[in-house]
Amino acid sequence: MARLTVEEVDHIALLARLTLSDEEKGLYAQQLSAILDYAAELADIDVEGIPPTATVLAVHNILRQDDIAGVSIARDDALKNAPRTDGASFEVQATFDNKDQ
Repeated sequence: MARLTVEEVDHIALLARLTLSDEEKGLYAQQLSAILDYAAELADIDVEGIPPTATVLAVHNILRQDDIAGVSIARDDALKNAPRTDGASFEVQATFDNKDQ
């Protein structure tokens, strides 16, 4: 069992900018030591031949297909009622002012 000292917990608290009481330092020494012991147990597990896995669930698309129903509208018809166009595209007011460039 890797046991953290109070001095090590003090150093960790300093790095994390935490102010801990003596009681908290003792408690965190125990808790952090238990976490490190568990990580050591996990490191000892033989995972040879086991591929990396991002999820244990089957990955499938839950979204519908983007099927275009019917014929799309012609460009001239789409631009017909636009307040401003350049003949091929809609013209809109600029979002950002480029005076500083």
